[in-house]
Amino acid sequence: MNYFCTMLDRIEEIKSKAKNFSINSKEQIEEFRLKYLSKKGELNELFDAFKLLAGAEKKEIGRQLNLLKQNIESIYNEAKEKFSSEPKNSTTGIDLSLPVNANKIGSLHPISIVRNEILSIFESIGFVTESGPEIEDDWHNFSALNFPENHPARDMQDTFFVEKEPKGNFALRTHTSSVQVRLMETSKPPIRALMPGRVYRNEAVSSRSNCFFHQVEGLYIDENVNFSDLKQTLYYFVSQFFGERDIRFRPSYFPFTEPSAEMDIYLGTSTEQDYRLTKGTGWLEILGCGMVDPNVLKNCKIDPEKYSGFAFGMGIDRITMLKYGIKDIRQLFENDIRFLEQF
Repeated sequence: MNYFCTMLDRIEEIKSKAKNFSINSKEQIEEFRLKYLSKKGELNELFDAFKLLAGAEKKEIGRQLNLLKQNIESIYNEAKEKFSSEPKNSTTGIDLSLPVNANKIGSLHPISIVRNEILSIFESIGFVTESGPEIEDDWHNFSALNFPENHPARDMQDTFFVEKEPKGNFALRTHTSSVQVRLMETSKPPIRALMPGRVYRNEAVSSRSNCFFHQVEGLYIDENVNFSDLKQTLYYFVSQFFGERDIRFRPSYFPFTEPSAEMDIYLGTSTEQDYRLTKGTGWLEILGCGMVDPNVLKNCKIDPEKYSGFAFGMGIDRITMLKYGIKDIRQLFENDIRFLEQF
């Protein structure tokens, strides 16, 4: 009974002291919290002593303790609210009338700038933009494009395979030609489209190559399309993008075009950079092209007796490096703000 009375007296004592505690600053708020509400505070000491009471005494003491706790927390919260709502001291040294720092405006990535410029040139002569998945099945990435099983042409492109199973292989696409296949399967000629996008090949990363890069390919299918149409289209592109340049076509080989060619522009060797880029020849290859192979048209249910077409493809990354004089392709993907702010 004596311990019970002592607990009641102690509760009243703490209640009185908390009520009369002078709080005139944020520092005194913290002093109040430490004295009464912290783990080593007086309120917590009472709750530890409460555990020693007998069962019959706990009900009354527990009720008084809870009331005390509510009372102390109320004093603490009111003091916090009071000081948090007061205006900040003008002697802090902050001039609130000064303008805030302007946010820096972002800019397009150099690859996006070049891609948009390429698309704009071709769109001005009737091409539309198409897209497709970056993970492709074997049919769209290889077989429909005249890459039979075990054909040596498959070795031209080291592939990142995602999954191999009896029903078919899935891989990260090695070119955006897979989008051409999907378009020919679902559309009827005439077809005049561009296919920009990221592609992946298992190549060593160096200053001139990467295991992923960006392409834009073009496809035109209609009646009576010939190689002259292809040349005139590409002449127009080069004149718009690079200005007046000497151009040449060299015979080449691609499984999905016949005949096939590579297109070079003449840079000359007057500067060290041009000499290095062209390996001393003055000529730089910028794209591959050719007439769509009739077997590809057949695979996509297009009659090669009635329709013909041409296709071309170029690496956006390489043209970006050429346009801006970038010597290392890895700089395009390091996300260095100091580099990107130059564009």
